[in-house]
Amino acid sequence: MTAEADQATPTPGAESGDELLTVTGLQKHFPVRRGLLQRKVAAVQAVDGLDFAVRRGETLSLVGESGCGKTTTGRLLTRLLEPTDGKIVFDGRDITHLSVGRMRPLRRDVQMIFQDPYSSLNPRHTVGTIVGAPFRLQKVETPNGVKKAVQDLLELVGLSPEHYNRYPHEFSGGQRQRIGIARTLALRPKLIVADEPVSALDVSIQAQVVNLLEDLQNDLDLTYVMIAHDLSVVRHVSDRVAVMYLGKIVELSDRNSLYERPMHPYTVALLSAVPIPDTARRHRRERIRLTGDVPSPINPPPACRFHTRCWKAQEICSTEEPPLVDLAPGHKVACHFPENVDGLTVDPAGIATPDGETPTT
Repeated sequence: MTAEADQATPTPGAESGDELLTVTGLQKHFPVRRGLLQRKVAAVQAVDGLDFAVRRGETLSLVGESGCGKTTTGRLLTRLLEPTDGKIVFDGRDITHLSVGRMRPLRRDVQMIFQDPYSSLNPRHTVGTIVGAPFRLQKVETPNGVKKAVQDLLELVGLSPEHYNRYPHEFSGGQRQRIGIARTLALRPKLIVADEPVSALDVSIQAQVVNLLEDLQNDLDLTYVMIAHDLSVVRHVSDRVAVMYLGKIVELSDRNSLYERPMHPYTVALLSAVPIPDTARRHRRERIRLTGDVPSPINPPPACRFHTRCWKAQEICSTEEPPLVDLAPGHKVACHFPENVDGLTVDPAGIATPDGETPTT
């Protein structure tokens, strides 16, 4: 692989030529203010320079520890938060800094499923009012009236149309999440950002909701950005996975490659904690326990942000930030000393070549 070829490598997903969403250099810093005049004294670097793309019809999952910036990223993509810097292009249109009025028509195409089905539904409104709200807010005419459209949506997500006049407190957690999904689907969006859609549900019904989301994706040609911390669920639903640590993507790959050959030490540590039902395999696998706490996003470590907890860290890790580059086809890693790269030589520029070959420049 030549240096020029590496520099010309398209954003993940570009090989298909059909990206629905492209993110470049995305940042979100929350100012920390103190004193009588509320002067800015620091900033929480929740998201600090993300680059990725989402193809039409795929599921891209964002995973990582709590506080790594997953939910903030989801709210930036749906423009519930204003980016500090960077660029968000949705369906060929730059939506990074669109005003509320200009963003309103695009709300039909970009929707969000929230984590908590108990707080995301207004307890004073009936299911019919909640699910029918998008039609009224966007002034969308339905062929047979809003009530019939809402009942069709309820049936689509596995609820009875007779639930139209009931209130949220009359439903279980799984049923409430189905109501939230029905509301999300009302305007037939192109992109859905699902913020841990099953983490607040009983384990017994998580699989039902996950299977529902997969069926809806196949039937309605939906594109998902899934935010999750349960790596077992992620493996089941994802086409590609982006691993985040302290506001940055440290590894981005297709699902099989990531789970079978993780390259970033942080990803290796995360996957070592995933329960395996096969007791023989469990005994053969080494559990990696990271030392220390996650550093503060107000004052993150320099260069590689993971170097304070990494067992492979060397001096360069604290002085030079590793770029997110391809170490295998479609497998991007930001690490000076990646794991599972047997047969590959990684030079200081981050270019991987098979052993025995000399990289050209």
